[in-house]
Amino acid sequence: MLRDPVFAQAETLLGSSTFWILLMVVFVVIFLFLGMVALLKQFKRCPSNRVLVIYGKSGRGQAATCVHGGARFVIPLLQDYAWLSLEPMQIEIPLRGALSMENIRVNVPSVFTVAIGTTPELMQNAAIRLLGLSSQEIKKQAEDIIFGQLRQVIASMNIEEINRDREAFLTNIQNSLEPELKKIGLVLINVNITDITDESGYIEAIGQKAASQAIQKARGDVAENEKMGEIRVAEADREKTISVAEAMKFREIGTRQAERDRAVRVAELEKEQRVGEQTAAFEKDSLVKEAEQQMRVRLADAEAKAIEGENLAKATIAASQASLEVKQAEAYQLGETRKREAEAAVLEAQHRALARAALAEAERVEAKRRADVEAPAKAEKARIIVEAEAEAEKRRIEAEGEAKAVFSRLEAEARGQYEILAKKAEGLRQIIEACGGADKAFQMLLLEHFDDLVSASAQAISNIKFDKIVVWDGAQGGDGTSATTRWVHDLARVLPPMMQVMKDVAGVEIPDTLAAVGEAAAKTVKTPPATPSPKAAD
Repeated sequence: MLRDPVFAQAETLLGSSTFWILLMVVFVVIFLFLGMVALLKQFKRCPSNRVLVIYGKSGRGQAATCVHGGARFVIPLLQDYAWLSLEPMQIEIPLRGALSMENIRVNVPSVFTVAIGTTPELMQNAAIRLLGLSSQEIKKQAEDIIFGQLRQVIASMNIEEINRDREAFLTNIQNSLEPELKKIGLVLINVNITDITDESGYIEAIGQKAASQAIQKARGDVAENEKMGEIRVAEADREKTISVAEAMKFREIGTRQAERDRAVRVAELEKEQRVGEQTAAFEKDSLVKEAEQQMRVRLADAEAKAIEGENLAKATIAASQASLEVKQAEAYQLGETRKREAEAAVLEAQHRALARAALAEAERVEAKRRADVEAPAKAEKARIIVEAEAEAEKRRIEAEGEAKAVFSRLEAEARGQYEILAKKAEGLRQIIEACGGADKAFQMLLLEHFDDLVSASAQAISNIKFDKIVVWDGAQGGDGTSATTRWVHDLARVLPPMMQVMKDVAGVEIPDTLAAVGEAAAKTVKTPPATPSPKAAD
């Protein structure tokens, strides 16, 4: 037996028994690895857009096990698997000639969107009836079911119901179609009705009728909106006029108030200025008088000192002369006499100076007292005068403002009354133009209030009880007719024109009986009674 040199070399190195054991271990490991790979391939994960169907030995009395959104292990040799797609399928249904409840053939082309359901029941039904079929084959089965159920729904409804209430039509289709689709594992996702027509033109006539009604309603709405627009424009104009008048009023009031406040403030400032000027003037006069008093006092003091100096000088001279007279015996007596005269003059001068100083002090005190007394009085007098003038100016400004406010209010009211009367006059003018003259307009307005006049007349005599009416008619006219006859004659003459006016203006048709009565009355008045006699009617 030939051997591989590698195995022979390994057998030589390891020994015969050890080599074969290692070889068996390697084979076992390789076998286990391959087995694990095969088992891992049998573990199937289901994506979200598919359904995993495991068939074969499924257990629990089911033909297959359906998994959506999970994973399962497929037992080799005992089980196998397949996939069902959950993608939506659009099926076009060109339905034509379906009979409605009125036996009118209707064309309803539509598009249905279906898909395999994901509930356990639907997945089981799909696994039983759709597993292994292509997408086209599934669409074919669903199309046959949809055709039949759609015809059945159309046969149970009127054309007007189908055309008017699409929601109810779709609801009936879903209620009828979904149970049939569930039997093969499908669900209805969407129904899109492309169009609804009929061979007789009934739906088109309904549409034309609805369009005509919509147009009429739209025209009415347009007219109503135009009317409301005109009303709103008139109201807006009125509100604008009122707002402008109010704004002008507030502006005038604000302006007057500002002017009044400014005048009051100016008067107050002027008053303060005048008071300040008067106070400054009084203070200035006081200072001037005080300076004058001080000057006079100083002059008096200077004069007193000058006199005192003169006296002293004279006394010195007299003393010198006295000394000379002493030395000269002959002039002693004369010196003594002059000396005594000089002393007396000095004393007199001193007394005069003191008297002048006292008089100046008294005058200064009196002037200061008068200034202290007169200055507050004059300042108070000036303040009272300024306050009185300011109060008078304030009252004058307030009176002017109130007068202008009253004038503005009365002017605004007059404008409002003028606008109302102008609008009323414009309306009456339009009525006269529409009626073709003032007489016909007056007759039309009189007819509008005719019911009120009749009601007022009936109300006035409603409580009067008439047991008997006696008519004494003894007056004869120039042609020998009585007053009653003339009244009936006038009534017969006025009645036909009145009936013609009521017919032309108000559109009121007077019965032929009343017209015949008027003609008979006109004929009757031609035959006057022979003699006046009293007539009584119960």
